[in-house]
Amino acid sequence: MSGLLALLDDVAGIAKIAATSIDDAAGQAAKAGSKAAGALIDDAAVTPKYVHGFSPARELPIVGKIALGSIRNKMVFLLPAALLLSAFAPWAITPLLMLGGSYLCFEGAEKVYHLFKPHEPDAEGHVAAETADHLEEKRVKAAVKTDFILSAEIMTIGLAALPPEQSVWMEALALAIIGLGITVLVYGGVALIVKADDLGLWLCRNGKLGATRALGRGIVRVMPWLMKALMTVGTAAMIWVGGNIVLHGLAELGLHAPYDWIHHQAEAAAHAVQTASGFVGWAVTAFFDGIFGLAYGMVLIPAVTRLIQPLYRALTGKRKAAH
Repeated sequence: MSGLLALLDDVAGIAKIAATSIDDAAGQAAKAGSKAAGALIDDAAVTPKYVHGFSPARELPIVGKIALGSIRNKMVFLLPAALLLSAFAPWAITPLLMLGGSYLCFEGAEKVYHLFKPHEPDAEGHVAAETADHLEEKRVKAAVKTDFILSAEIMTIGLAALPPEQSVWMEALALAIIGLGITVLVYGGVALIVKADDLGLWLCRNGKLGATRALGRGIVRVMPWLMKALMTVGTAAMIWVGGNIVLHGLAELGLHAPYDWIHHQAEAAAHAVQTASGFVGWAVTAFFDGIFGLAYGMVLIPAVTRLIQPLYRALTGKRKAAH
């Protein structure tokens, strides 16, 4: 009996240690995940476009498929890759972060560029007819591919923000919490966004009170504006976060001047105000990070479209049709 009690006491002790470890990992995941807010906002802003044009009955299933693909991206591919980087090539984390930041700057700047110079229409002047099932599969694959890039950025940011002295198991647990938590947050938010207009219509038709029906009409009217605002915020977040990542990476690699100059401007602005100095300092930093990110992204546009993309198509055999 005493042996059984001792065994139960050991199990209870192990459970307490495990619970503490999970709590520590959750705290570290929350801190690290907050640093990935820009990529998270962009992920939430980009995804709704993939369900546009489908029947309301297919919207949530499509979001669910994309969410499952996102979990697979993070847990099956990116989490093991992040742990291998941390164990064998920690020096590569900063360059990879900068590469991801460059991608964010490029994508954000390209969206701004196309506001002033829209895409040219397809040379063939038509879109091939597709069945709904085939189009859904195509959209889901495109969304999961985009998610992979953004998820890689999120996981790398999370890895860089974790304390370097912890065990590989704690890193794995923290990154898993980051990956799953952000996936639930992003795609749960996307599900609410894409079904908000349906909720508004339901309230309009079935609301028993005038205020309820008015609320439904308000939701229906505001959703197109909300979607536009979300896309604008997502683009701004891409540029600002991408610029910050690249500037921070340059500072870690020895080029301190741009990062330090922005830091000094933010400090000066914060000291110049009496209230909300923390917010003012953050806003000034984000502003200059965004200016840098936009300028850097604009420089990347011709480099990517005229050099990298043609080279990629040549190497993979994905050349555009000549006719």
